[in-house]
Parts: sequence; C-alpha cells; structure tokens
Amino acid sequence: MKLPEGQKGVIYTIKSINGDEEINKFLFTLGCFEGETINIVKKMYSNLIINIKGGRYGIDKDLAEVIEIF
Repeated sequence: MKLPEGQKGVIYTIKSINGDEEINKFLFTLGCFEGETINIVKKMYSNLIINIKGGRYGIDKDLAEVIEIF
C-alpha cells in the first residue's frame, strides 16, 4: 500500500520507493529507504508528518505516494 493510505500511529516498514532519481535521493537523505521503519504522526489535508529514525518531517501527499509500505 502507499504511505498516504496508512493509518496514523502505526509503524510500517518501507517496501520500496518508486520516484524518479531526484525524489529517491531526497528521501534517502531523510533516512527513507527500503527496510526502514516509518510512522505517520499526523495526517492533514495535503500533507503528512512522518517519523523516520527519530526525526519528524513534513511531506506532501504527492511525495508520499512514491513510498510503498507494508
């Protein structure tokens, strides 16, 4: 499933990242890569607040769509 479909407060594992090279590099700098855990802290209309490796980041839903979780 894609990250925006996830529920707030549940810890997921990143299955894959399916963006272009620039998006993949950006997400990698945040610590977002295959096998890493991710948690949705807050869902807003067009943004998500996520927790990766103890850091909180705000990303828009378009960016979150490239992250597949399980």
